Amino acid sequence: MSLSENVRRRMQEGSFIRKMFEEGNLLRKKHGADNVFDLSLGNPIIEPPAEFKQALKHLSDNPLAGMHRYMENAGYEETRSAVAKQVSLENNVNCTAGDIVMTVGAGGALNIILKAILNPGDEVIVFAPFFMEYDNYIDNHGGKTVALMTTEDFLPDLSKLEKAIHKKTRAVIINSPNNPTGVVYPEKLVREMGEALARKEKQYNTHIYLISDEVYSNLMYDGLKYVPIFPAYHRSLIATSHSKDLALPGERIGYVAVHPEIENKAELINGLIFCNRILGFVNAPALMQNIVRHLQHVSVSISEYEEKRNFLYNNLTSMGYKLVKPQGAFYMFPRSPIENDVEFVHELQKLNVLTVPGRGFGTPGYFRISYCVNFKTIEGSLFGFRKVAEQFRLS
Repeated sequence: MSLSENVRRRMQEGSFIRKMFEEGNLLRKKHGADNVFDLSLGNPIIEPPAEFKQALKHLSDNPLAGMHRYMENAGYEETRSAVAKQVSLENNVNCTAGDIVMTVGAGGALNIILKAILNPGDEVIVFAPFFMEYDNYIDNHGGKTVALMTTEDFLPDLSKLEKAIHKKTRAVIINSPNNPTGVVYPEKLVREMGEALARKEKQYNTHIYLISDEVYSNLMYDGLKYVPIFPAYHRSLIATSHSKDLALPGERIGYVAVHPEIENKAELINGLIFCNRILGFVNAPALMQNIVRHLQHVSVSISEYEEKRNFLYNNLTSMGYKLVKPQGAFYMFPRSPIENDVEFVHELQKLNVLTVPGRGFGTPGYFRISYCVNFKTIEGSLFGFRKVAEQFRLS
């Protein structure tokens, strides 16, 4: 047997997102790209902001000596200082370069955190629906995923959280704005979650980390503002990237920010830096570090995503689809008209509309739509959504 049983099993279970992407490639070859409406992948087609292009050109025209060499595994101090300044502003704390570790995207950030804090068998709580790679990341480092169902509005149920925590609980991962629902966690909920974790730490005399995946934190609508995590809980870490706010998913540039007042901070930071190296990331891409240090206050156009959200939400609800209106990110998570969400997604696929079944996010009975695509794709998908709505007699 060439593969481990664990890897073989996880490959067979697979990622529904990637499966739909592969199905899309087959459909495009068969029907032509213009006749396939792929809403399956969170791969933004929007171009990076002008400031990124200016910074890239400036660096190309004025190269820094040694800018392609290794640096400290934590990243350039100048970049970490720029990130720390922005994190300080957003969280109303005093972060320094020493509180930041630059990483290979948010995936790299989450993996070095979990590698650094987990002992074999430790449990990590996530809230379903959730980005399913969390389960793989947790498994990578010997942990066990504990998935808790959210409310009808896709918000964490704190009573369920408190009941789920025990001595083996090592961390809780939250993601707001959320993938796949687009829901934003309100400040009161985040504060009360921090209070609940503090109570449980005291009860069991353990350390419980709150890990906030903030990849979409700059993509919020309706005038909503970022809810800072650091004021809510002392043992918290931010894992994020510039994949979405600067539309740079292929550049793999992110970071970990550690609460500046966390206990044993020096040991934790050193552990994160060590794990950055031994997991094979070594360091975040040098070129991107030299660019994003100048772009911490910059983001892609929010209004473009908001316009697409409104257009798609209004059309789907008029057809009878039931869904919570997204408040951020670029996903929506309607209820499937039939119990079997995989079967429903297959019916859409027959009409060349690609979405992802909810069980791919730990929540059967729903399906995810990604609207970080061009307007033509969204408009073209409406025929398929309408035909299937009629097929299942939505009103």
